[in-house]
Amino acid sequence: MDTFCQSCGMPMGDHAELYGTEKNGEKSAEFCKYCYENGEYTFHGTMQEMVEFCVKPMVQENPEMTEDAARAMMQQFLPTLKRWRTA
Repeated sequence: MDTFCQSCGMPMGDHAELYGTEKNGEKSAEFCKYCYENGEYTFHGTMQEMVEFCVKPMVQENPEMTEDAARAMMQQFLPTLKRWRTA
């Protein structure tokens, strides 16, 4: 099963170098190094800003995907992640 960053949704799998760190220096089990470092989020925007931030890399990694399709996918996926889930 793939592990996804619980902030941006990036697949991390078993690639230890992609995981962020906790305050004690241990690898985070939930967040990638781009979103979380030293026990704190590095991205300080809204969920919609995260969607927009993720569109370009998604299209670069999936050239057959349009920006609109990537945006729609992220708008559906991000609310399911721990950081963006509302009670």
